[in-house]
Amino acid sequence: QPNAMGGREVGGLANMLAAHMDLENPEHISAVKTYWNAPVMPKGQGLKAVDLFNAIESGKVKFVWIMGTNPVVSMPNRGQVERALSKCDMVVVSDIVESNDTLNYAHIALPATGWSEKDGTVTNSERRISRQRGILPPPGSAKHDWQILCEVAGKMGFGEAFSFTHPSQIFCEYAGLTGYQNNGKRQLDLSPLQALSEAQYNGLSPLQWPFYNAASNTCSPGAKLEANDKRNLISKRPFEDKQFSTPSGKAKLIPVTYKAPLQVTSDAYPFVVNSGRARDQWHT
Repeated sequence: QPNAMGGREVGGLANMLAAHMDLENPEHISAVKTYWNAPVMPKGQGLKAVDLFNAIESGKVKFVWIMGTNPVVSMPNRGQVERALSKCDMVVVSDIVESNDTLNYAHIALPATGWSEKDGTVTNSERRISRQRGILPPPGSAKHDWQILCEVAGKMGFGEAFSFTHPSQIFCEYAGLTGYQNNGKRQLDLSPLQALSEAQYNGLSPLQWPFYNAASNTCSPGAKLEANDKRNLISKRPFEDKQFSTPSGKAKLIPVTYKAPLQVTSDAYPFVVNSGRARDQWHT
């Protein structure tokens, strides 16, 4: 999972806001709306992947932009995904190859960059942010996803809000959001990094959140890292104080009743063959 955590942090799922904020929490919605001066906010959760392709097939969703994935291969029920994309009014696909199963349905194909060309940060499953530097220049007319999004946003009239020229600017703006109206309520708070210069960002070494600034003996809210001295940022282990990220501070435990598989092995039939997926468990 090279950047699954990072994707969740920045709101890359349809059921959450950026910075681990909740679509069901009015305070969180207000915070994001105010910080980003975004007057139009979602009224509830968006469509997850399987639901999205159902909505495309039914005609409720008429435009889809697919980035960094090949859903005709990776999604369950390939036939349904193909039917949906064949009916969709506009399919845009950003990819690093000239042709694949999903690109066969693209009205517009955009050349993006691969991992060896990307420039930014990733967060692994233990919440460690690592600076990733490209080792190859983007080939041909390929651009980074953020550059493509900024250009499209500019054409839509949002150029002022998407005037980024370097990933460090995006990172710092996002780091500020994680600390905005946080006051220690949320574990994810990167606000000490919101004032990093481009040089400091380029030199950032791996850092695990949550952390506090040992130099000022304060937790992360408001304790900006003015100099690139990561020695002052000390990671802290979440939930050591037995306080969890819930309104009550208590962990939520869900009891389940064990159900044995319908198909069991025996001496005569020692193996079970899994020939495919009917639901949305991921990856091929």
